[in-house]
Amino acid sequence: MTTLYNTLGRRRQTFEPLDEGLVRMYVCGPTVQSAPHLGHGRSAVAFDVIRRYLIWRGWKVVYVQNITDVDDKIIANASRLGLTSESLARDMASRFRDAYRLLNVLDPDVQPAATDHIPEMIEMISSLVERGLAYRGGGDVYFRVRALEGYGKLSGRNVDELRAGNRVEPGADKEDPLDFALWKAAKPGEPRWSSPWGPGRPGWHIECSAMSAKYLGTPFDIHAGGADLIFPHHENEIAQSEGAAGRGFARYWLHNGMVNLGGEKLSKSTGHVIDLAEAIEAHGGPVVRLFYLRASYRSPLEFSLEFLEEAATGLERIRAFVRRAAPGSEASDHATIKRFMDAMDDDFNTAEALAVLFDAVRQGNARLDRGRNAGPYAAAVREICLVLGLDLAEGGLADLVLGLGDLASSYGVDGPEPDIALESLLEVRSRARRARDWDRADAIRADLAAIGILIEDSADGTRWFRR
Repeated sequence: MTTLYNTLGRRRQTFEPLDEGLVRMYVCGPTVQSAPHLGHGRSAVAFDVIRRYLIWRGWKVVYVQNITDVDDKIIANASRLGLTSESLARDMASRFRDAYRLLNVLDPDVQPAATDHIPEMIEMISSLVERGLAYRGGGDVYFRVRALEGYGKLSGRNVDELRAGNRVEPGADKEDPLDFALWKAAKPGEPRWSSPWGPGRPGWHIECSAMSAKYLGTPFDIHAGGADLIFPHHENEIAQSEGAAGRGFARYWLHNGMVNLGGEKLSKSTGHVIDLAEAIEAHGGPVVRLFYLRASYRSPLEFSLEFLEEAATGLERIRAFVRRAAPGSEASDHATIKRFMDAMDDDFNTAEALAVLFDAVRQGNARLDRGRNAGPYAAAVREICLVLGLDLAEGGLADLVLGLGDLASSYGVDGPEPDIALESLLEVRSRARRARDWDRADAIRADLAAIGILIEDSADGTRWFRR
């Protein structure tokens, strides 16, 4: 039984999708005004893990994630760079996709772009106007916040306590300062589309309402995104969606915590930005992904290079065990898988799931040290890593082909391939140890460590792992 924390109502609930065997899930995607930072990757990985786990548990998941490719920030940044909004958005969207794939994030089943769905947005806005929930103000169209009972139910805010200037959009033609824009009249040089209210473009909030309804219908099961979107974005989505359709919108709302640096979230607004592509290039996608999983998805996640280094060490510990354990056909250790399921069924608690994973590695290595079969533990580790999206196929030696070749040659052995070079060096070291030539054995250990390969001696023999 999977339980999750539903932001709507702020309580834990048993997850029960509307249709048996099917989960319909919408995740707010990026606004592509600039390159992705480390915080974007955290959100992508968090909901990718939830998607993978639900699939592993037997549900079919229809996963939709949008791209916001028209927005005030995109327009402003394109103007600053001397580009069109379209070209900037196209380039940045490609960068997001590339970075997410390096993090082993599965592509969405549907990835709609806002600019491809203007007719659907106009139709929804027209419905709200007809129902008296929206009105024209100049060339803009605004939603009447006070006209819809229950506004504020997601964020827990009382509409009478909200004040203009508190993340509320400006607008000279509003009836109420709290009202938000559904359609914005085009300014000179801005992208524009024809509408019943004149040329313009959609407001930010309406796009997700229109696209989720098109591809998932309403109500659907899960709506997810960053905690910074709860108000006003997701609050406004609920208002305009329920107002237009006259029925419920999304049943379960999941929100990931922010990545922080020195206690402040990573974002362009705070000035704390760590480029996602650069982090992946420096540390590897699997390492960054494992770093994200160290905390439950709802918790804040503090960034530091030390934590990334710990993730790199942890990932190599997993890979070293899997390499050491001979591949076999054994079933996964039942107790390990049961503990993993208990952790993930508890609101997708990846921190606890990783504890289970590393405990299985520890137990498996202990069995190998005693000369016993560790196949069931190795199978469980592989299965858990598959669900968590941790790629164990990477982390080989291809990037060390030159260093290992030169090192092997310096010790008088041939190593045309990095794997063969390392095996040859380890054999030279083993012969040195048997001959009690400790200086030579220690020199090989030190030379390997210098290029990032650590070796460990045990009663079962010598094993290696990447730093």
